[in-house]
Formats: sequence, C-alpha cells, structure tokens
Amino acid sequence: MKIKENEKEILTNQSMLMKMRKKINLKELLLSYFAQWDLQLMVVPGLLLLFIFAYIPMWGVLIAFKDFSLHKGFAESAWVGFDNFKEFFSDPSFFVIMRNTLGISLAKLVFGFPAPIILAVMINEVRSSGFKKVFQTISYLPHFISWVIVGGLVSQLLSAETGSFNTALQSIGLLDESVNWLTIPKYFWTILVSTNVWKGVGYNSIIYLAAIAGIDPGLYEAASIDGAGKLRQMFQITLPCIAPVITIYLILAISNILSAGFEDILLLTNNGQNAILRSVSEVIDIHVFRYGIQNMRFAYATAVGVFRSLVGVILLLMANSFSRKVSENSFF
Repeated sequence: MKIKENEKEILTNQSMLMKMRKKINLKELLLSYFAQWDLQLMVVPGLLLLFIFAYIPMWGVLIAFKDFSLHKGFAESAWVGFDNFKEFFSDPSFFVIMRNTLGISLAKLVFGFPAPIILAVMINEVRSSGFKKVFQTISYLPHFISWVIVGGLVSQLLSAETGSFNTALQSIGLLDESVNWLTIPKYFWTILVSTNVWKGVGYNSIIYLAAIAGIDPGLYEAASIDGAGKLRQMFQITLPCIAPVITIYLILAISNILSAGFEDILLLTNNGQNAILRSVSEVIDIHVFRYGIQNMRFAYATAVGVFRSLVGVILLLMANSFSRKVSENSFF
C-alpha cells in the first residue's frame, strides 16, 4: 500500500513539474516575443495575406458536396453528398486520367528531381568564377520564360514544315522525311518531361548551391589531405551534407505526385485542342479545366481538387514518416 501511495505522489509531483515547466516556457516565449516586437510586426502582413487568401476561401470546399449553381448561389444549392466524387470515380476515362497523371508525375520526378542536384554539384566544382557566373545565368534564364513562349518555341522546333529538329536529323541521315513530333502520342511524354527539365533545372539548382555553400571548407581540405579525389569528396561530403535539403524537397515532390502539370500540357497540346494526344495528355488538371471550368461545373471541379489534395496530404505524411524512420531527416 505504501509503495502505491509513493508511486501516486511521484506521479503527482511529475505532473506538477510539467505544468510549471509549461508555464515557464510560455512566459519565456511571451517575453521573447515582446522583446522582438518590431521584428514580429514585420510578419503580420504575411500572416494576414495567408489568412485572407489561404484560410478564408477554404469554406468553398463545401461546394464539392453540393449541386452548385451560380444562379442559386451557395446557400440555396442543394446538398448532394459524395455524388460529385462518385461521378469522377465512375468516369470512363478515370483510369486513363490517373495513368497519365501518375506516369507524367513519376517521369518528372525521376528525371527532373535529380537534375538540379547534379547541376549544382557540377557548378560547385567549376573553379573559374567568370565561367561559373555565365553558366549559371544561362541555366537560370529558361525559368523566366513564359510557358506560352516555351510552348511556341517547342512547337516550331518540332514542326514538320519549318522545324530545325527535323532538318538536323535529315542532314545527318537519321531521318528520311519530316515528322510532326507533337502529333505522335508515344513521343509526347518524352517531349513534355524534357522541356520541363530544361526549363527548371537551372533555377531549381539555386537552393542546392546555397546548401553546398554552407559546407565547411575544412572538410574538403581534410579529405584532400587524406587522398580523397573529387568524386569521393562528392559522395562522402557534398551529398551527405546537403541530404536534409534533398530529403525535404523529395517529400514535397512526392506529396505533389498528382500534380502532373497544367500550363505545359495545355500549351503543348494546342490549348487542349489536339484530340490525337488526349489519350496521353489527359491529366487531373486538364480534366478539371475541361469538364469543371469550361463547362462551369464548379462543384465537380472542386470535388476532384479535394480528392487530389487529400491524396497529397496522405502521401506527405507517409513520406515524412518513412524519411524520419530511415534517415532521421524529415519535414516535420
């Protein structure tokens, strides 16, 4: 009995200590907050914008569960439950849409994710500062070109009549006659992924270059003294040191696996008018645009968006949990 009473006293004391620590931590937090009131004030506009444009519009998610009509408005539109979701899942093209979405997203992940890491490591090894600046500028430029311009350039480049790609292949004997590459479904994913990699590889490498710049130079000096070459230094120093950054961006990329793209696909398929490519280009975003926005079926479009967001959150939590267990690096 005495032992049980002692255990109860110990537990009571521990709970009291925890409450006291929480109060102390709360006081310290408030004191530190008011001590930096001028810096905290600078965050307020950003928080207001986030609240106004990200949280207040979330009530619109309820449209997914209604037979929404602009004439009736939100309040008078009838509740239909999960009918919009059922319609999407029972759509004859559902499996084609999911296949294209996952296929394009995985291709972009496999080829597009490691590309900026490789480029950042390569740029880091360049010793000529002048050449490094010129190369970085050239690699960054495609990011700032609108997809409208990029779509037009790719269309002209691959055109059967005036395309320089056909001319180059014919001049070296690899092609007998001109081919309109953007009308052949089996080449569409390759063209799409290649264009995305070219457009984003330079700009996406900035964060990895910043992470590499934060590595202690003494590590490279010590490795060089021990006889480690550049390749060994890259695998044993550079990549392990930037692994946390790579992990965070990989987790975010996995969570966006159902976002295969919109502008790039829309423009490379002539604003979605190319029916020949529809079997390989119809992804969730294009489907929402065609059936939800153009046909003014906002409830259906919202339901598809909710489905995609829910899958994204689940993938984010799973990838984060797996990363935390395997590498001890995680997003949260």
